[in-house]
Amino acid sequence: MRNQFLDDVERFEALLHKAPLDATTPSAQAQPLAATAPSAGVCMLVSPHPDDEAISGALAWRLRHEAGWRVINVAVTLGSRLDRRAQRWAEAQACCSELGFELLAASGHEAQGLEGITPDDAQRNTAPWQDAVQALRTLLETHQPRVLICPHALDGHKAHIATSLLTQQALQAWSPEQVHLLLSEYWNTQMDPRLAVGLSAHQVAALMQGLACHAGEISRHPYHRLLPAWFADSARRGAERVNPPGSAALDFSFASLYGWRTWRSGAWHDAAPMIWPPKVDASHPF
Repeated sequence: MRNQFLDDVERFEALLHKAPLDATTPSAQAQPLAATAPSAGVCMLVSPHPDDEAISGALAWRLRHEAGWRVINVAVTLGSRLDRRAQRWAEAQACCSELGFELLAASGHEAQGLEGITPDDAQRNTAPWQDAVQALRTLLETHQPRVLICPHALDGHKAHIATSLLTQQALQAWSPEQVHLLLSEYWNTQMDPRLAVGLSAHQVAALMQGLACHAGEISRHPYHRLLPAWFADSARRGAERVNPPGSAALDFSFASLYGWRTWRSGAWHDAAPMIWPPKVDASHPF
């Protein structure tokens, strides 16, 4: 007897091996892009590599498209391969254009990443690390984000871990009256997610379309096509990691999980756990 699940698995496997999309052709926006308004706020993504703006950008995408926030993606590095850096910057530009984000280099120089972004540099407080903290602090002071997104501190990849340390050190050096720090996950899940950002199928597809702009990376692995599975599993975990254990499943299929701390009056405060359903309106947790 044929296994009842085999057809589903084979269709999913076939999807992973479909011909790649033409990443040079922008998609048509399913809805008009909301105009940015100074009163709406600034969300800043601090991305270890080009492509993290799409993988970790669910919260930023919803703030941009539903509430008209200004979203700034800060590229911390352009990867370890010197021969790919110019291309990766161009791909990040295409992705940010697709998603409605602005793009800045953390170095302050277009198409140039920071060097010395490793946990070892952070621990030894090397000169490149000190320069990196100051460079990011300058961007924070200039753009005054209300929401700041970076990887969580144990996100598995050295550049992600270092970017988490860099962001938190720069934030404390900036020391605003208040800012929300959202901690994304990709290479490792986190122990204490506090926000589940619900996503519709359209919203997941929009992030996939942005990620497909990173043609050099997805040519090695079709991980853009794995985003629905990642977000579906995040919805499963969010049901009992953001909500209490034993809670019912969420009433939507896809979610992106974030840790959530608030820097307020010179100290950290944990935010209360929250589910943000994928209803398209201007409401948001900030």
